[in-house]
Amino acid sequence: SMGELERVLQAGGDVKKIIFSGVGKQSHEIIRALEAGIYCFNVESLSELEKINQIAGSLGLQAPVALRLNPDIDPKTHPYISTGLKSSKFGISSREALSSCLQAAQLPHINLIGIDCHIGSQLTEMDPFERAADYLLALVDTLAAQDIAVQHIDIGGGLGVRYQHEQPPSAATYIQTLRQKLANHTLKLVIEPGRSLLANAGVLLTEVITLKPGESKNFAIVDAAMTDLMRPALYQAWHDIKPLKSDSTTAEKVWDIVGPVCESGDFLGQERSLKLLEGDLLAICSVGAYGFVMSSQYNARPRAAEVMVDGKRAHLIRRREVLEDLWQLEAILP
Repeated sequence: SMGELERVLQAGGDVKKIIFSGVGKQSHEIIRALEAGIYCFNVESLSELEKINQIAGSLGLQAPVALRLNPDIDPKTHPYISTGLKSSKFGISSREALSSCLQAAQLPHINLIGIDCHIGSQLTEMDPFERAADYLLALVDTLAAQDIAVQHIDIGGGLGVRYQHEQPPSAATYIQTLRQKLANHTLKLVIEPGRSLLANAGVLLTEVITLKPGESKNFAIVDAAMTDLMRPALYQAWHDIKPLKSDSTTAEKVWDIVGPVCESGDFLGQERSLKLLEGDLLAICSVGAYGFVMSSQYNARPRAAEVMVDGKRAHLIRRREVLEDLWQLEAILP
C-alpha cells in the first residue's frame, strides 16, 4: 500500500530496494511510487500493466516492472496463505505468462526488468521453492530466445519459521539452493524474507485476569485478545505460551487462553498445560510477524504499546493508545 511505501521512506529505507506488490494498486499509489523512484512494481494483471503504462507515459517516465506469475504450485501451507495456486487472486496465470511478458516488452512506457512469483507463506520444505525457481528460469530462457532479457527473478518470500514442531530449511540452505539454480544465469536474485526475519523476534505480554474452571474446559481469561493477535482466530495458528514465573505449589491444569472480546474465536491458545494463578503474566511467543500490524480497536479496545528491547535496554517505540484515541477521528455533530 502507499502507507507501507511512505512508512519505508519515513524510516530512511533505500528507495531502490522497494518493490510495490499487491493486486489492487490505485492510480495515486502508482504515481507516488513512480515519483519516488522505486526499484520496480510487481504487476499482477494485464489491466494493471496497461494502467501503469498509461500513467508512466503521462509523467514522461519508464516504469520498471516485473510480472508476478502464478505457477499453480501447491506450497503445502494454510489455504489462507497459499498464493500460487490457480484458484488464487494473485498473479498472472501460467497460460498467459509468455504472452503477457511479450506484451509488456512492447509497451512504450514499460521497462520489463524481471519476473516474479510468491507461492505462499510459512513454507517448511524446499521443494515448492525449487519448482517455482525452475518455472521462472524456464520462462527466462524462453524470453531470451526471443531477444527479451530480464535483469532479475523474484522468488518472493515464504520461508517458514518454527512456531511449534516445524522444521523449515535454514536461511543458508534456502539461499544456497536458489544460487545453485541460478548458476548458469547472469541474473539478480530478489527475495522478500519478511516473516523469517521477524516472527521470533517478538512476544506479546498479557496478564491473567480471571481463571474460570468449567465442566468441559478450563478458561484462563487474559487482558490480550484477538484484537492484539489475530493469527489464532484467523488461521488457527499455534503460538507457544510461557508463564513468566511459575508457582511450584500450583496444580498444573489444561487451560484455554482466551481474551475478553465478545467472539467465540477470541482465543490465543487452546488446551495448554500450565500452572496459572490470577495476576500471572504470560508471554505469547513468535508474534513479531503479523502481530501488532494486524491488531485493531474492535470492541473499542485501545491498542497495546510496543517496546523494543536492545540488550539490557528497553525503548518505548509506540505509546499505548488511550480511550480518547478511539474517537479522535470521529465527527461531533451539532
